[in-house]
Amino acid sequence: MYSGAMASTHPSQKPLRVAVAGASGYAGGEFLRLAVQHPHLEIGTLTAHSNAGSRLGALQPHLRSLADRVLEPTAAEALAGHDVVVLGLPHGASGEIAAQLPDDVLVLDLGADHRLASAADWQAFYGSEHAGTWPYGLPELVLDSSDGDTGTQRDLLVGARRIAVPGCNVTAVTLGLQPGVAAGLLDPTDLVAVLANGFSGAGKALKPHLLAAEGLGAASPYAVAGTHRHIPEITQNLRTAGASEVSISFTPTLVPMSRGILATATARIAPGRVADADAVRAVWEAAYADEPFVELLPAGQWPSTAATLGSNSALVQVALDAAAGRVVTVTAIDNLVKGTAGQAVQAMNIALGLPETAGLVTEGVAP
Repeated sequence: MYSGAMASTHPSQKPLRVAVAGASGYAGGEFLRLAVQHPHLEIGTLTAHSNAGSRLGALQPHLRSLADRVLEPTAAEALAGHDVVVLGLPHGASGEIAAQLPDDVLVLDLGADHRLASAADWQAFYGSEHAGTWPYGLPELVLDSSDGDTGTQRDLLVGARRIAVPGCNVTAVTLGLQPGVAAGLLDPTDLVAVLANGFSGAGKALKPHLLAAEGLGAASPYAVAGTHRHIPEITQNLRTAGASEVSISFTPTLVPMSRGILATATARIAPGRVADADAVRAVWEAAYADEPFVELLPAGQWPSTAATLGSNSALVQVALDAAAGRVVTVTAIDNLVKGTAGQAVQAMNIALGLPETAGLVTEGVAP
């Protein structure tokens, strides 16, 4: 397990002022929940679009210490003068705001605008102009070592002033599969991922299928048959981890819980590779032995979303289905913490030279 902070304490004792755009949404609200407990942060301006002028307490009643804050309209002028700016905005809205912020300000985009390296992929899945590519905020992402580079994405986040926070589904699937891909153990051209997703991942928009009357007691697939926008991001990550070609069948399913993702991802053993259950497990053990927030559970213990609620933990299990010739991985995360806001805090800490674990916990809330 992880034994210490990845970076030294920030040299300044002065709190870092952070502004949050989209503070009335789930992602912005979750970042604020973590930020108010962070030892190095001070909450500055909070903005929203349609909710501008409202008290935060009317929209995020659980954030008691910030309840009397009034939301300002989202504009670059309101976000200026801060050390950190968090953009919890709809897809396609972050690029214009970010372009107006100074280069020395750390900007964390919780949306998808700056995650993809391929403008063609962005156009195909999002249908608008690509805003550009920022350093990718998944610290545990394995870097392909075939060209001599080793390490993880956290090495590339040190000192960054623009960070694209990964998608929640992407995080769960990537953490489940990447050890086997990086080790050449898995065939990345035959991947299958099926996810159980909490409703908060769909945001606060008032849509009929997200109403309690529709969702309670029901499990419903969505974005089926290669249409989900997280597919190119997953593919991008696994290529970064060493795959030359990736083909994945990805099916998310809404289930009646507010938070959480349980991602079951499987892959065939790569051609020419022979592995038993112990050898498979050893690959995942080596990959995550020193990670503070990714834990390979003891053999036979399977992840549960309930164990990750409120925490920045990703709980992983791996097993070999010898009869099918496939490796099975199961990963549980809280989609709003390790899947979004907690991951943003983790990447922010690295970029600013703070202890990577500052303001974050691994313990969940139970029952």
